[in-house]
Amino acid sequence: MKQAPVVQIRDLLKTYSEGDRALRVLDGVNLDIRPGEFLALLGASGSGKSTLLNLLSGIDKPDRGSIVVDGTDITALSDTRLTLFRRERIGIVFQFFNLIPTLTVLENVTLPKELGGARRQGVEPRALELLGRVGLASRADSFPDKLSGGEQQRVAIARALLHEPAIVFADEPTGNLDEETGAQVLRLLLRLTCGAGKTLVMATHSPEIGNSADRVCQIHDGRLLVSAG
Repeated sequence: MKQAPVVQIRDLLKTYSEGDRALRVLDGVNLDIRPGEFLALLGASGSGKSTLLNLLSGIDKPDRGSIVVDGTDITALSDTRLTLFRRERIGIVFQFFNLIPTLTVLENVTLPKELGGARRQGVEPRALELLGRVGLASRADSFPDKLSGGEQQRVAIARALLHEPAIVFADEPTGNLDEETGAQVLRLLLRLTCGAGKTLVMATHSPEIGNSADRVCQIHDGRLLVSAG
């Protein structure tokens, strides 16, 4: 039996004001994303790929259209319910890591679950397991400024996966890393997401990363061009 899409996008419109005119960044976008798929959003800076990712993760809202993620129409949710939805159902990996400098590695990983009401003692075993899987078990008590960029991104990946999301959105996760470190982080991210049956949607400007994806979507003049797959 064919599985239902884990993400369904219909007639999506997003505009931004630029002086006295409205700039259409996304215009009539339609897309289905399959469970377990690695989908790459490919495009140059300013093409709209990060905007689309922000809409899919509920960080931003469209001017028109609907986005159904894991069975929930997130465009119909209030800001409070959107925040809870992200904490419970979505994993997000950012280009610049977004780690809190005053918290240890372990505390950064457990923080989203604690904000959701979980007790740290209850989530620490899973957090330590994930830190072990990303090769950072020995750095659990370190602070982010003592880590390399690649290590900080691995912490961010562990944090994004702590609550076992079905879908992970990654916005240029290797864009702030050198080529070798970026390749290592990409392999790790793929192993922990697609290798575990999760869906991965990644915004990137790298054609090499696109070559690793099941499908590639390119954004041009607000429209989505989807490769076969």
